[in-house]
Amino acid sequence: MSDAVQTAPESPQAAPAQGGARRRTRGALGRPTVRGIGLIAGLELRQRVRSTRWRWALVSVAALIAVVTGLIVIATPDDAYSPGDLVFGLVVYFVLFVGLVISPTLSATAINGDVKEGTLAPLQATTLSAWDIVLGKLLASWLASLAILVVAVPFMGFAFLDSEAHPGAMLTVVLVLAFELLLVCALGLGWSALAARTSASAVLTYVTVAALVVILPILFVLLMLTMPSDHQVTHVYRDYPYGISNIDEERYPYIDESGERFRCQEDTWTSTTYRTDRLWWLLAVNPYVIVADSAPTPEPPDDDSYYYADGILDGIKMGVRELRLPPAVYEDYCRPELSDEELYRREQRDALPPTWPWALGAHALLAGGAVYLAARRVAVPYGTLPAGTRVA
Repeated sequence: MSDAVQTAPESPQAAPAQGGARRRTRGALGRPTVRGIGLIAGLELRQRVRSTRWRWALVSVAALIAVVTGLIVIATPDDAYSPGDLVFGLVVYFVLFVGLVISPTLSATAINGDVKEGTLAPLQATTLSAWDIVLGKLLASWLASLAILVVAVPFMGFAFLDSEAHPGAMLTVVLVLAFELLLVCALGLGWSALAARTSASAVLTYVTVAALVVILPILFVLLMLTMPSDHQVTHVYRDYPYGISNIDEERYPYIDESGERFRCQEDTWTSTTYRTDRLWWLLAVNPYVIVADSAPTPEPPDDDSYYYADGILDGIKMGVRELRLPPAVYEDYCRPELSDEELYRREQRDALPPTWPWALGAHALLAGGAVYLAARRVAVPYGTLPAGTRVA
């Protein structure tokens, strides 16, 4: 009997049990289910709908957007270039600003707030997976933020109808705004899972949004100033016959707007420029640049204008595309028509591919990472908890 005991093989149940123990130690994420996500989202939304403050918040947002839209319309002069496009762009950007300010409050306390109130542990004790809980909370916060967008759509539509924007600009802008609100909600959810205090998660969410909106453009300017480049530039300027009584019309063949004769002179010298073509991607991930770049551009006019942007959205789009080009080596400030070099540069700029698809892809990776971290922190059993954190 003793020999049988010594030679008995290890139970086949031992290895799976040890493996299961290891899996339980680090927490299992489980699989997301439509029913589980819908259940959590429904619970979250019902809690918000019952709140009277939520209804008044939507009314306040609608009133604020209405007032700002009216002020923009009044402040825009009738003789301005494309006043409708200017109003449409400003209203869209104001709606984006409101969404970036309000959306973090909808998700930045979704997890640590439930931990503080002791309502997260009962959900974790059910058959709901970590993905069900996290994605359900994300869906609820996103739908709540979309209510802000729904309230703002009539005012955006009013400005759009008075503009000369591309027919598909309204739909594209609304979809991109909805995606950006989803990004902010995901960032808030991730920080709410990582930070123990609700105030800390809210602040960290706003800091992350500020990094995309403000800090990256500042970084772009600072890095640009550290990358000067000296190269030869040919400048064409107007030469007027100052001090000459008898003007030779063959030597000064051109006449300016005031009736003065001039000629075009070329001069080449070394000019210092900055290599924005190496740093433009820092601006491409800005939510405001993404919205502007995603709006389709109307057909360009049949004139010799180098810039033909209509409104603030087209202006920002063309400005960022201009930054993607290498420094110019020929600048003509004399002739009213475009030179061959300027025509070629304009063709290069217009042929550049849009940046908003891959910029949205970068935002999607950022949002996906935040949601994954949130799911890892919600999975049970817990690993190491922050000091002062309670489970239930």
